[in-house]
Amino acid sequence: MALEEKREKRPPVTPMMIEEEAALRNGSRGLPPGPWAEAAGPRPRTTERHIAVHKRLVLGFAVSILALLAVTMIAVLLSVRFEECGAAADGPPRAGGNGSLSGAARQPPGAGQPPGRPDEEETRGGEAAEEEEEEDEDEEEWQRRRELPPWARPRLPRHLRPLHYNLMLSAFMENFTFSGEVNVQLEVRNASRYIVLHAHRMHIEAVRVAEDKLAGGVRVARTFFYPQTQVFVVVLNRSLEVQRSYNLKIIYNALIENELLGFFRSSYVLHGERRFLGVTQFSPTHARKAFPCFDEPIYKATFKISIRHQATYLSLSNMPVETSVFEEDGWVTDHFSQTPLMSTYYLAWAVCNFTYKETVTKSGVIVRLYARPDAIRRGSGDYALNITRRLIEFYEDYFKVPYSLPKLDLLAVPKHPYAAMENWGLSVFVEQRILLDPSISSILYLLDVTMVIVHELCHQWFGDLVTPVWWEDVWLKEGFAHYFEFVGTDYLYPGWNMEKQRFLTDVLHEVMLLDGLASSHPVSQEVQQASDIDRVFDWIAYKKGAALIRMLANFMGHSVFQMGLQDYLTIHKYGNAARNDLWNTLSKALKRVGKSVNIQEVMDQWTLQMGYPVITILGNETTDSIIVISQERFVYDSDTKPKDPGRGDNSYLWQIPLTIAVGNTSHISSEAIIWVSNKSEHHRIPALEEASWLLGNINQTGYFRVNYDIRNWRLLINQLTRNHEVISVSNRAGLIDDAFNLARAGYLPQNIPLEIMRYLSEEKDFLPWHAASRALYPLDKLLDRTESYNIFNEYILRQVASMYLKLGWPTNNLNKSLVQASYQHEELRREVIMLACSFGNKHCHQQAATLISDWISSNRNRIPLNVRDIVYCTGVSLMDEDVWEFIWMKFHSTTAVSEKKILLEALTCSDDRNLLNRLLNLSLNSEVVLDQDAIDVIIHVARNPHGRDLAWKFFREKWKILNARYGEALFMNSKLVSGVTEFLNTEGELRELKNFIKSYEGGAAVSFSRAVETVEANVRWQRLYKEELFQWLRKSLTQ
Repeated sequence: MALEEKREKRPPVTPMMIEEEAALRNGSRGLPPGPWAEAAGPRPRTTERHIAVHKRLVLGFAVSILALLAVTMIAVLLSVRFEECGAAADGPPRAGGNGSLSGAARQPPGAGQPPGRPDEEETRGGEAAEEEEEEDEDEEEWQRRRELPPWARPRLPRHLRPLHYNLMLSAFMENFTFSGEVNVQLEVRNASRYIVLHAHRMHIEAVRVAEDKLAGGVRVARTFFYPQTQVFVVVLNRSLEVQRSYNLKIIYNALIENELLGFFRSSYVLHGERRFLGVTQFSPTHARKAFPCFDEPIYKATFKISIRHQATYLSLSNMPVETSVFEEDGWVTDHFSQTPLMSTYYLAWAVCNFTYKETVTKSGVIVRLYARPDAIRRGSGDYALNITRRLIEFYEDYFKVPYSLPKLDLLAVPKHPYAAMENWGLSVFVEQRILLDPSISSILYLLDVTMVIVHELCHQWFGDLVTPVWWEDVWLKEGFAHYFEFVGTDYLYPGWNMEKQRFLTDVLHEVMLLDGLASSHPVSQEVQQASDIDRVFDWIAYKKGAALIRMLANFMGHSVFQMGLQDYLTIHKYGNAARNDLWNTLSKALKRVGKSVNIQEVMDQWTLQMGYPVITILGNETTDSIIVISQERFVYDSDTKPKDPGRGDNSYLWQIPLTIAVGNTSHISSEAIIWVSNKSEHHRIPALEEASWLLGNINQTGYFRVNYDIRNWRLLINQLTRNHEVISVSNRAGLIDDAFNLARAGYLPQNIPLEIMRYLSEEKDFLPWHAASRALYPLDKLLDRTESYNIFNEYILRQVASMYLKLGWPTNNLNKSLVQASYQHEELRREVIMLACSFGNKHCHQQAATLISDWISSNRNRIPLNVRDIVYCTGVSLMDEDVWEFIWMKFHSTTAVSEKKILLEALTCSDDRNLLNRLLNLSLNSEVVLDQDAIDVIIHVARNPHGRDLAWKFFREKWKILNARYGEALFMNSKLVSGVTEFLNTEGELRELKNFIKSYEGGAAVSFSRAVETVEANVRWQRLYKEELFQWLRKSLTQ
């Protein structure tokens, strides 16, 4: 995997070994007497000898004094030598003596790497070998016990528990280094002479262990790093005693990295001057890069942070500043209040020269938004600040648990690996997901900003206040935050119906594409080691987790579900919880209202099994009122070998809350619920008559697909054509999505979904159009390089044409309110225009070209906000290279982050392969394209049929660079691999993919496995169904 590969390539480094006599220089560091004194002082060895004292007493005494002086001088000289060598995080496991508290940690290291980094290390010859032998003896001892040594295990040993961290940092922004001193109060659960904690990519200067509140220290025999598990090991001369408390003190330094994880740096330009900032990203396993710690979510502790920095900067952390101490040399130290109990992954700090605006909630929580001074001055953060205040009040009322900290800072940074990170009290956002300029931001952009903020604020309860025990249940926080994106947005904009409608297309339909692969995985999956942790942060955890929570809320009833969540948060606040804790609390909530459902029994089948079922409802030909309901696992490619070879798809079984209704041309019955728990069941439906149709999964609240016999499909298509409003908006969207995907997987004839589409000319609601657009997209990409593509293209244009003419184009709305009352109407218009322009409607193309030409000639952008991205892309595609250059110039000159994003994406729409190649090469220049945006450039070029092979070739040639840049960042590599490969669909491209996987080095194994299955399914579809589809299309177009 990527982490191991990168470590193996780092050159070996020398260990920490500082002589005890060097401790005599520690007076300037204010070393207190008592507990630290014994550990700091030298302990010379003595040897008892019997010597005559009569006539030779004086001579012997003198010889002893001279010998002692000689030994001392040698030791002092050696200590200087060893301090030059130091210890480094990524060196091989070696021993080290008691570290000194040297003054170097408080001084800025050199402009290059801090002492102890690989390119500055020297070997120590015989002594290093001797220490390695000591460790080998330790490992041999554990081998004799037939146990892994505690530092080689994937999880930290459980014999210690951190209670409190006192962390003091000095940030040197002029050379991007920092030094730190961490004091950890430890509670001993089981006796051991080893202290094992996480530390990675840092230089350790000194280590001390002392018994709390008692005189005397515990002698450190040696220390070493174990890079395979990213831990630092302190070996003591004696075991720590059970139920005693000890202090561990470590002094260290490291780089403020030029990457996206740990404590890293970013920059922006203001008035022609480049300014820098430092910010942290610790989730899931990167706190260990910033300070030695117990970097697992179960180890909750309190934290007291102090940050020393130049007075031209300010510092932020999870808690408010308690006091600031100013120094004469232009430095200041900010001391922050102590945190509540919390895990390391959402600890945070930042050093920047931003400005802020603030507001206060009804309960007195101070909310501030920090950003570049020019963004604050323009008011780009005002929208985010205002909705944050309202959302804190919403969550406090919904959960009946107050927000736990006195403040919440929102920090907008130019560079960040993710959209945002929910650090408790200091949430960090990439600028384009929080800054919003009302004069040039579309509804879609506003919606994106809103939902990211809603998501991160939910984490202040689900994730920060109550934290999963371990990463296997990361969906307990991410699934809830993703679900509440829609619930919280409904609170802000009640008319938008996000949870009942937009959730379907943006979450349910999207994740079912991924979860329909044989290479999927359960929402709760086993996590053994650090390399496994990154892969659990995917859309299965986020979107499937959210979809299962929505299904649970619907079959429980929303009020009972809400009551259960309130109990869950109250019981487990400031602690950790696992999925069974949630199930038990929700079952108790049901019992309180007189219902008895074993939530754990039901939900374990949904969370511990991968995939989802397809329910098939068949009418009984002999008895009208009897139906047969069967379930099986839905997979796109039935030829794919199952991920678990010992378990075929037939062994999957779910308890399914199937809601069902009966309808006719003018009426639909109220829904009934049937719990389906067997492979096949017979059920009586009294209202079912010959002309009636059945509809399953009412409003798509369940996480499954529904198939019917062809007769029922025909009745449903007829109903949609005659009077579609009898069927709810949600179910109209659900029928479209199910039909397209059932056909793609071979469960349905290819013509059924295209026949359903014919009713859309009368559809006035946004959601079914959005579902159709999203379902058509992968089909379009399967066909867009075929000879007969124009037949498919013509069919889609015919379905879109009448609605395009009815709706027309929006007028320029620069002077109108950003949040338009007619959200649904404007989004429908946007969806239809996008389809029309994408499939080549001539009027749409002419309108886009006219708007672009007007902008170029007048230098005034009068393009309506809600369709700017469509117009930019269409103009770049149709017009000459001058338009591409114009958009490129505007991309560089604009300071509005929302505009910058759509301008960059528009550049990928060109039909000119030279321009696409140029853009791909520019994407890796961080001065031109931000690191987090480069992936989007490559993926969008891959979606362009003129650039798909270019992006695929570029990806293979630049893989080492891309993997080095994004390999450790959650989502990024998997997003890149999927985005570049998902629409490859020829036998040749499949061979290229497999050959590349055989030869590539490191990282993303799971993503590549999924990519192979996706491309195999694409190739299979081309072979089995492409001609069937085109035959039907030819026949349909001639009728």
